[in-house]
Amino acid sequence: MVVRLQVGSFSHVLERIGLATAGASCGLFVAAYLAKADIPFVESIGFFLLAMLCGAVGFYLGIDMPRRSLHNLQPEIGGVVLEADPVETLSAIGTFAAPIAALISVFHIVLDINPGRPWALVVGCVWLVGVALQIAAGVFARLGR
Repeated sequence: MVVRLQVGSFSHVLERIGLATAGASCGLFVAAYLAKADIPFVESIGFFLLAMLCGAVGFYLGIDMPRRSLHNLQPEIGGVVLEADPVETLSAIGTFAAPIAALISVFHIVLDINPGRPWALVVGCVWLVGVALQIAAGVFARLGR
């Protein structure tokens, strides 16, 4: 049984590293997309590293969160009503928004489409909000244990 727990822990750590790597990749693609739009402050190596770090942290914390039990309520009429978990909703929105922004970025980079600054800023903001929601959800889930 001890071996099973060690293998499970190893698998979990490996999965989390994979999620962080996927998040870093998304951050890199969005940063490259913004740099292609000739936005001056995003053309530095520091910005690329910051975007990759934010993406890695967001995917690490916000995708694989500890589960909270849902509360079963018994209304007077009968039946069971399940409450939605706002932390999981934050995570889901962030996990949807960040990769969609990265996908748009990769699409434009691969097809060599030069984005306009306004469109690139919208994509960058969607990615940033997505990652911020993932990080917030991950922190809230871990603090609420």
